[in-house]
Amino acid sequence: MKILSNHRYALVTGIVLAVILAFVIGGAGFNRLGFVRWLHIVAGVFWIGLLYYFNAVQTPAMAVAAADKGGPGGAGISKYVAPRALFWFRWSALVTWVAGAWYLGDSGNFVGAFTLGLMSDPVNHYQLVIGTGAWLGTIMLFNVWVLIWPNQKKVLGIVSATDEQKAAARATAGNASRVNFILSIPMLMCMGSAFHGLPF
Repeated sequence: MKILSNHRYALVTGIVLAVILAFVIGGAGFNRLGFVRWLHIVAGVFWIGLLYYFNAVQTPAMAVAAADKGGPGGAGISKYVAPRALFWFRWSALVTWVAGAWYLGDSGNFVGAFTLGLMSDPVNHYQLVIGTGAWLGTIMLFNVWVLIWPNQKKVLGIVSATDEQKAAARATAGNASRVNFILSIPMLMCMGSAFHGLPF
C-alpha cells in the first residue's frame, strides 16, 4: 500500500484527511485564518521536531559514533540521514515563519506583535506574548538559514571545504542549533500562552 510505504504519500494523505475533516466538522466555508494557523502548526511541528531530533538524538549519537574506534562511525548518518533531515528542517522553518507572519497579518496583529504590544496604551498583552514568541522564532529562522545550513553544507561535503573549515563549520552550526534548541522552549511557551496565559 503506497500510502504506508512512502512518506510523501502519507503526508499528502494526512493533508487530504485534514481537509475532509475540516469540511465535515466545520461546514463548507473556507476559513483562511484557520487554514494559516493550521499550516503554521504543522510546519512548526516538523521544524521543532527535527530540531529536537538533531539536539537530543543525532548530535549525541554522532559523538558516540566518532569515539567508537571499532564501530561503523557516522558516515551513514552524514551521507543519507542528515541531508534529508536538513532539507525538511530548513524548509519547514521557513514555512512556519511565513505562515506565522501571515496569520499575524491577517488577524491585524503583525505590527503589534513585532513591536511587542508597546504601540497600545495600555500594552496589548496578547501582542507582547505572541510577539516575544515571534521574535524568538525569527532569531531561530535566521540561525537556520544563515548559520546552520551554510555551515552544514561544508560539514556534509555538499560544498568543498578544508578539514579546518569543516571543523569551524561544525562548531558554528552546532552552537547555532543548540541556541535554537534553548530558544524553542520559551518560544513554544509564548506561542501556547498567548490566548491562555503564561504558566507561571
